[in-house]
Amino acid sequence: MIVGDERSIFIPGLPDYPLGKKRLRGLRLIHTHLKGEALTDDDLTDLAMLRFDLIAALLLSTDGSQPSIQIASLLPSTEAKSPYRVERPQPFNSFQMDFTAFVRELENSLEKALKGGEEIRGGEERAILISVTKQAREEAEDSLEELKELTRTAGVEVLDTVIQRPRQLNARFLMGEGKIREVVIRALQLGATLLIFDQELSPTQVRSISAITELKVIDRSQLILDIFARRARSQDGKVQVELAQLKYILPRLTGRGVQMSRLMGGIGGRGPGETKLEIDRRRIRDRIARLEKDLEELSGGRYQRRQKRVKAGLPIVSIVGYTNAGKSTLLNTLTKSSVFTENLLFATLDTSTRRLRFPREREVIITDTVGFIRSLPKSLMGAFKATLEELQDADLLLHLVDCATPRFEEQITQVEQILAELSLAEKPRILVFNKSDRLAEMKGKNPLLFMKVRQLGRRFKAIYISALDEKSLDPLLDEMERRFWPS
Repeated sequence: MIVGDERSIFIPGLPDYPLGKKRLRGLRLIHTHLKGEALTDDDLTDLAMLRFDLIAALLLSTDGSQPSIQIASLLPSTEAKSPYRVERPQPFNSFQMDFTAFVRELENSLEKALKGGEEIRGGEERAILISVTKQAREEAEDSLEELKELTRTAGVEVLDTVIQRPRQLNARFLMGEGKIREVVIRALQLGATLLIFDQELSPTQVRSISAITELKVIDRSQLILDIFARRARSQDGKVQVELAQLKYILPRLTGRGVQMSRLMGGIGGRGPGETKLEIDRRRIRDRIARLEKDLEELSGGRYQRRQKRVKAGLPIVSIVGYTNAGKSTLLNTLTKSSVFTENLLFATLDTSTRRLRFPREREVIITDTVGFIRSLPKSLMGAFKATLEELQDADLLLHLVDCATPRFEEQITQVEQILAELSLAEKPRILVFNKSDRLAEMKGKNPLLFMKVRQLGRRFKAIYISALDEKSLDPLLDEMERRFWPS
């Protein structure tokens, strides 16, 4: 029982009544309205946000007349304008309800409504993607499409997407408080377990959003880190991913105030010693220092291997490009090797090196590097600089572009920016348009995009290939041979 005043009651945390796999919490809220007013918007928001089985208001009146009761419950349909059903008030004395049967039927209806009645597979994450930006809507939609691909790569099912373009970003929730409540209610209706933001969230924003929902809240950076953790296979890759994750986590550890961010000691500070929070932080800092030392040792080994290649006098070619442009597929076709490939973003993270033999008994060393992406987390850029050291020794870069994607021009720009950040802007390179086998289909379905591909291809003297078709690679091999052996 909770006692409030004539204006409101405060509902405390409900840790003993978690949602778990059920759609309802197993609690109902019955309260009094002393002036006979109907269920309010706040009541209905609590019903949806807290997933009560039912909410009921006992409507009292000041004139001494018989009290009445009004109830509301959640609606299973995700297409309804409102997520709840509100009944009309009725006299309390004549009110009857088989509550157990009502809740059982409602729980079943909510479960069937998810995914059109399909049964939800255990352990599968389901997400709503959210973009809060001042960019043009078209740019926001493009970025959200890429986030959708990242989410698919992470094995998460996308249930819905939300774009908000506010005049001013909310420092606490990023989006407006009313809008975030709408999103949370929508997530609960659809059975989402995860909210993924396209923008990087501050630690304060993650805490604030998590405080009003029991859903997991992550941002684009954390999603990419999770994908990298799954995909890293070599010792290099694993060390770099763990280092990036720890650097991301460290500022997000929180305590109960500034005083918990350092060791207690001195006048007024003796007593508890080192807090649990500070122990966690110290362990993370120690682990970061150890990983950075390991990374230096691994970097030394890579340097020695690169020096051997340089002494061998063989030209070095590195394949760069946006993620999922087909770099590993191209390496496999050129060298008849079997580097792992899949139609996913960041399918391969580890650098692969092979020898490529030309028809006239000439050889080059060719390497495949991790794909680039927009808004790559700074912690990852720092960690993967060790892997991208391979590019420093390259004599030629093959900038591979998926010309079949509508966002190919923006992806070219993103790769060029990252190359500039790595001080590789002046490195000789060949622009290669991959997936040219789809251009005929594109010409019929999207002639404007086809024209743009052709115009940019002429402007940058791009070479058209299909990484799956060995015969289409002849012009590329001829150009590479001409660059290294002009005569």
